[in-house]
Amino acid sequence: MYDLKEEIKSRLAIEDVVGRYVELKRAGRTLKGRSPWGVDKTPSFMVSPEKGIWHDFSAGKGGDIFTFIMEVEGITFKEALEKLAHEAGVELKKYSTSGDNKKFAEKKLRTKKALELATKYYQACLIKNRPVCEYVFYKRNLNRETVGEFKIGYSPASGTALMDVLKKRGFTESDLDSAGLLNRFKKDLFKNRMMIPFIDTNGEVIGYTARILDKGEPKYLNTPETILFNKSRFIFGLYNAKEAIRRNGFVVIVEGNMDVISSHQAGVKEAVATSGTAMTTQHLKILSRLTSDIRLAYDGDEAGVRATERAVELAGGLGIDLTIISNYHGAKDPDELIQKDPALWKEAVNERVPAVDWLLNRYAESLNLSLAPDKKKYSDIALKLLSYVKDEIEHATYEEKIAKKLGVSVEVLREKGSRLDQELEAKSSKRFLKKPKTAATPDHIKKLEDNLLALKIFGNLTDEDVPLETPTDQTKLSELELIFNANYKSIKDLDVKKEAASLLPRYQKELVRAKIKSLQVKLETLDESNPEYEKTLEELNHLLKNN
Repeated sequence: MYDLKEEIKSRLAIEDVVGRYVELKRAGRTLKGRSPWGVDKTPSFMVSPEKGIWHDFSAGKGGDIFTFIMEVEGITFKEALEKLAHEAGVELKKYSTSGDNKKFAEKKLRTKKALELATKYYQACLIKNRPVCEYVFYKRNLNRETVGEFKIGYSPASGTALMDVLKKRGFTESDLDSAGLLNRFKKDLFKNRMMIPFIDTNGEVIGYTARILDKGEPKYLNTPETILFNKSRFIFGLYNAKEAIRRNGFVVIVEGNMDVISSHQAGVKEAVATSGTAMTTQHLKILSRLTSDIRLAYDGDEAGVRATERAVELAGGLGIDLTIISNYHGAKDPDELIQKDPALWKEAVNERVPAVDWLLNRYAESLNLSLAPDKKKYSDIALKLLSYVKDEIEHATYEEKIAKKLGVSVEVLREKGSRLDQELEAKSSKRFLKKPKTAATPDHIKKLEDNLLALKIFGNLTDEDVPLETPTDQTKLSELELIFNANYKSIKDLDVKKEAASLLPRYQKELVRAKIKSLQVKLETLDESNPEYEKTLEELNHLLKNN
């Protein structure tokens, strides 16, 4: 793996890789730019071409070309490796030492090739079929540019049309099965459907969503999970949207794949969808790496409200604020609104409200708050939503809004909230669990650790001054040198020692708080009969008592 990484690095200049996402300007021996995560007011993103590393001082992130692509694209190391290997013209299979790995890599490559050829075949079938063209271009109102951008095609009604074509090209039944192209009868899975490919962040087809053209069920048929397609991670339209998301600083999550396609054609190219599945933590994590401005455009029906509440719960756990796009001007969804007037959709995207506000208003509209039973129901719902709001100021603001809506004092609302918490704790036999009001994020702890290590190594401090293990990875050492030169190079030796002495207690305190939070989360997953329960409880009580 080391030889493979070094071979890719030798072929790709870090300034070229980063420069596709960040506008860089020369600043001495380094290059500077604005953070691609939009968290700096002045350029705080640095690249060292000489050392092949980057560091974002505002976001507390850094590393080599692989970590950069992982962060900016929201992908795994393996996916970043494949992407950069392709750009560098490096054949991954040449570097595989394991027989099993080599076989798996070859299987994935065959699967990709099968899907690539299937997509071209579906595209050709679309162009040749006049009734289907009329449906796609006139009824769905898609133009040729959009159809080409999303690689839209058509699967013939025959049960073996695709299979016959691919087998003639040397693909086996096993290859087609791995690609998710066959049904349980080993015939074509997709028949007489408009084919919309699932395109991954490398621009490669990994599956399909297919809309039936005649009457029948299901209306949409998706590729099953395969060695390439994982629905809990895949975000439809992200490949087409990521440049616009980074440039304009926001993303719009819609419900349907056609909503995404219509939105892009209408000029709102920041639209994506969680295809064929409910939103997951993975989806939000991937998108939050690109932007902190996440806007939901779900239907306002009961299912849409439930989906929004679930998204708010997930976002609260990740520290992400969501807003809601809801003014569809009488249309039932973005696609219908775009057919009515694309300008109205652009207007709606900018008319958004905080997700918690939207949910509170929706529930208030569905209840009669002049009746005591409905007031109770509303307060239960509202307090549940409040539990997802982590910021103290925001939390207090919502408390005042809810209390006013119910016609009670904030104290009464808090008392009920406290009682509900106690009841919940009693049910789980975990009364001692009291989450800290604030907790350092892993990024914040990492930033403190990086500064301490930079001071230790390049400020010539001892283990006694900074009791942290010195890293041996050359990329990490180069990154720490960049941090030291940017933050501490001009200060005197004595001041370097003082700076480390002031940072160390903060770092240690945040580590303890993070450990407490980790133990609390662990306890919530353990049954009291589990031997680990008592051990974890004892460790948690010790930390709570001494900190």
